Amino acid sequence: MIVCKFGGTSVASAQQIKKVAAIVNADPLRKIVVVSAPGKRDDNDIKVTDLLINLTEAVLCGNDFNEPFKQVMARYTEIAVDLGLDEGIVNTIETDMQCRLAMDKEDPVQFSDQMKASGEDNSAKLVAAYLTSIGLQANYINPKEAGLLVTSFPNRVQVLPESFGQLSALRERTSITVFPGYFGYTNEGVLRTFERGGSDITGSILAAAVKADLYENFTDVDCVFAANPRIVDHPAEIDIMTYREMRELSYAGFAVLHDEALMPAFKESVPVCIKNTNNPLSTGTMIVANRENSFRPVTGISADSGFSTLYVSKYLMNREIGFGRKLLQILEDEEISYEHTPSGIDNISVILRSHQLTTEKESRIVHRVKDELFADDVHIRNDLSMVVLVGEGMNNSTGLAARATAAISRTGANIEMINQGSSEVSLVFGVLKKDETKILKELYNEFFAPALVL
Repeated sequence: MIVCKFGGTSVASAQQIKKVAAIVNADPLRKIVVVSAPGKRDDNDIKVTDLLINLTEAVLCGNDFNEPFKQVMARYTEIAVDLGLDEGIVNTIETDMQCRLAMDKEDPVQFSDQMKASGEDNSAKLVAAYLTSIGLQANYINPKEAGLLVTSFPNRVQVLPESFGQLSALRERTSITVFPGYFGYTNEGVLRTFERGGSDITGSILAAAVKADLYENFTDVDCVFAANPRIVDHPAEIDIMTYREMRELSYAGFAVLHDEALMPAFKESVPVCIKNTNNPLSTGTMIVANRENSFRPVTGISADSGFSTLYVSKYLMNREIGFGRKLLQILEDEEISYEHTPSGIDNISVILRSHQLTTEKESRIVHRVKDELFADDVHIRNDLSMVVLVGEGMNNSTGLAARATAAISRTGANIEMINQGSSEVSLVFGVLKKDETKILKELYNEFFAPALVL
């Protein structure tokens, strides 16, 4: 059995959905199809999810929402008409949208989740209707009916272990199952959405649950590249990589796959293949548990902005029992997670995602660290980027860090932080955001020029 997930660009229009149908029809093993909400049809277009967010904001603010509602319905109507579907499917979608708009708005987060999830939910209904119209046996199924359970508030949205047993029943279905990505339900029956890009997570969960032979993730690129092609011209293609490598690259800005999507598939050893809806005959990139080491130690280079660092200095910090725990407790009290904690004898830096911070939170954190931990120096610095070198062969490569730092030095940029994970699959450099692009280019030239297929 193959589980295949199609991203927003793959279901953005009737033309794209016809390609999806052809791909599904080409292999009888493709029995579970996970879809995103319709994405952009061109660079100037707006994703349906963003239209739904605009609609939700208008409703919650008490503004007239007739126009944003029309915009959402216009997208679905256009797709249905161009696919030659009867008006029944459009009526079904409109009724669903009206029901969601009439829901309780006392909890804005829950109402927002309901509205955003309609993008994937109604996309799945459309795709199922089209597959049926061309003679395929296909059925839409709602995650609640299927048993996709997630954690309850206030916990972060994650799949519950019991989901896998319930979802495994999908393997017994003879027809094609069309499943909406991005959301699940708590044990109390409350709908909750994963983070943006969460349809990747749904696909991976289903692949693990049915113990699929393969999880295909269809997007709009032929494969995974060794660097962002918007920054590096004609970067090397990656034919095969490990789960760990892809996880590290996704974490640091690779937009091909959500950084949480691989874990369910990894636990059940389901191989993942990144493929292109517009070029399905391309072999794509395989993501597996283990691979033979390449002659090249670095598999890929990624960069992501939006980081801040909390710098704390205190004489004899290394002798003080519990200092790190107390520091992290302050962050926990502010509901902030951390990314890295490089440290010295008398200082420690905590790398955070900037979106978690506000001016008020920054002020409270700084004052608490000074007052409760008696630190000598405390400050928060923003506008940082993380540049990450990733490769299974890095731990056996002598002088790699020296080559990387020399390359960064050639750009004239300063390194704010260096961190290497204990797995030695990645090497992370904290740099100023303004230097991110030139550093990524120089590192690529150091480790990949001339570009070759891995």
